[in-house]
Amino acid sequence: MKILVVGGGGREHAITTALSRGPDVELYSVMAKINLGIAALARGILSVKETRVKEITDFAITSGIDYAFIGPEAPLEAGLVDSLENRDIACIGPVRGAARLETDKGFCRTMMEKHRINGCPRHRIFTSAEDACDFIDAYDGDLAIKPIGLTGGKGVRIMGEHLDGEGAKEYVRSLGGDVVLEERLIGEEFTLQAFVDGTHLVPMPLVQDHKRAFEGDVGPNTGGMGSYSMPDHMLPFVTPRDYEQALLIMKDAVTSMYHEGFPYRGILYGQFMNTAEGPKVIEFNARFGDPEAMNVLSLLSSDFTEIICRMVEGSLSASHVTFEQKASVCKYLVPEGYPDVPKTDEPLTIGETGQALRYYANVVERDGTLYTQTSRTLAFVGLGETLEGAEGVAEAAAAAVRGAVRHRRDIGTAGLLQQRIDHMRELR
Repeated sequence: MKILVVGGGGREHAITTALSRGPDVELYSVMAKINLGIAALARGILSVKETRVKEITDFAITSGIDYAFIGPEAPLEAGLVDSLENRDIACIGPVRGAARLETDKGFCRTMMEKHRINGCPRHRIFTSAEDACDFIDAYDGDLAIKPIGLTGGKGVRIMGEHLDGEGAKEYVRSLGGDVVLEERLIGEEFTLQAFVDGTHLVPMPLVQDHKRAFEGDVGPNTGGMGSYSMPDHMLPFVTPRDYEQALLIMKDAVTSMYHEGFPYRGILYGQFMNTAEGPKVIEFNARFGDPEAMNVLSLLSSDFTEIICRMVEGSLSASHVTFEQKASVCKYLVPEGYPDVPKTDEPLTIGETGQALRYYANVVERDGTLYTQTSRTLAFVGLGETLEGAEGVAEAAAAAVRGAVRHRRDIGTAGLLQQRIDHMRELR
């Protein structure tokens, strides 16, 4: 079986690693920058920007690809799945119309309203900066400001957290007015990812990501500094009722896309805010999260290639998907100065990393030495019977790297988790 993985980040290294465990799998890769881990597993590589649809399609045809797994969001918006499937190459990733759940925040909110899907925050969609600024002036409270298009997870600004009122209006003007303004949600975030075959949805373990750059959840937002999951695949501040509500929202979104004429096949990522009233949808993503993919795929114990085949056939069920009953902790190393002014081309030395799993991201190798680039460098995932055990494995590995990099030592720690639990108790 020949499988093409599109993308070159830590998420795609995790996808490629999970696929490599399957029998009789031949892996191919498309990535703008060479990922060392993927390159070691791939038989063929096309090094181009992941949105070069025709070149990628031609490469897939020439290579005799059976299935393509699309990692990042940009090629979904560019219509890569549509192009590949028009040439009879089955894809794990939604067609462009279905990917609008992520790529067009205005469409997502309109769709949720139209189909009366629960968990939709109060919001307004704007195409005029002047109208949006007038709304900000008149609104009693704080708002979340969301650019309508893709932002790589870094475009959302929250009043009272990132911006004041004047700063919010300035940001709206810088975006040209194409924004969604939403009520600011207060609570604890969690991520629910699922395999979707067009009609059936099979959930994965809950994960909590950490967007803020520095320990204690301070600093600017990043692509994600790390994440964790628990041995029971739940989170202690998410009740069974919260979970069922979030899962129903995901299922309703898939059903609604089917009725919209765009059956959804691929990974559906639901980012939720658990509020006093229950889970609210911050956003949907049309692919795995990065770093959350590294948590769940490191725990996946069933055959990933069979899951892909079942998704394409439309015959996926929960019996085909199993995960180890362990905790996972992922810690990303990033260049010093990240995300604002990252130090690039700084050498790294990796010491003894024990049982941790290593996933490469934005790092290059020259003459046997690793060097930092502009974004997240590499990640370590620890697995354990307990969260404490998994965190210890990940932390020891991250701390063994020498160079101009840093990581958040508090991710996966008991103290930070207790803060989440206490916060939800206060809200409820």
